Amino acid sequence: MNIIFDWLVWIIILVAILSSAIKIIPEYERAVLFRLGRLAGVRGPGLIFIIPIIDKIERVSLRVMTYDVPPQEVITRDNVTTKVNAVLYYRVVNADKAIVNVERYHEATNLLAQTTLRSVAGTAELDQLLSDRESLNKRIQNIVDEATDPWGIKVVSVEIKDVVLPSEMQRAIARQAQAERDRRAAIIQAEGERQAAEKLAEAANILAEAEGSLTLRMFRSLSEVSNSQNTTILFPLPMELGKLFANGTKSIDKDDKETDEGPSYLK
Repeated sequence: MNIIFDWLVWIIILVAILSSAIKIIPEYERAVLFRLGRLAGVRGPGLIFIIPIIDKIERVSLRVMTYDVPPQEVITRDNVTTKVNAVLYYRVVNADKAIVNVERYHEATNLLAQTTLRSVAGTAELDQLLSDRESLNKRIQNIVDEATDPWGIKVVSVEIKDVVLPSEMQRAIARQAQAERDRRAAIIQAEGERQAAEKLAEAANILAEAEGSLTLRMFRSLSEVSNSQNTTILFPLPMELGKLFANGTKSIDKDDKETDEGPSYLK
């Protein structure tokens, strides 16, 4: 009986030792190995063996991590107070540096991103902050990436999400946008009127040069007016009719003059 009990104790001890000595590291993680307090290297992925009590490992994820930078109150270069927030994407590329060179690398990277966002946004004007975010994103990414390189961290991307403006500044921007829309509308309307005036002038010249064209145009207008429900129709007097009356009047005056003076053969 004692022998069986002894065997069970030894089996339990062996299982405990093996469970503490055998570690399985996933593909997306690395194990930083410390032996008697000294850095012994990086292990993984897969099955690794460590010496219980003597060895200690720190697991580090190599996947891209996302950090939502909270809104930062910023005074821009043109003295406008705004609130800016962003999203930071980063990953660990050297697991041993992330453990040895900095304490709590996640927190350190996040705090650095906050301060960098404030400093970069403070050097830009409001128009640049609203319209040229791409260059600001690149500047923030380069600064944070350079500062975190000794920590074994690679900044993948930085994206400015929102720029919150004071209510009075929003109203001022709205008025400016409305004024710009009104200006463009006035320019488009003036350009349309100019083109319409040119076409009308061309049409007037064509109608004036062609004999009887105004009369044909009048007949067409009358046919269009007749389809409407108006009860009163005004008939315009063609210009050709005025010329006809003028020629007729001259002929009558000439005949009257000849009658008064008599035939020419009597003179």
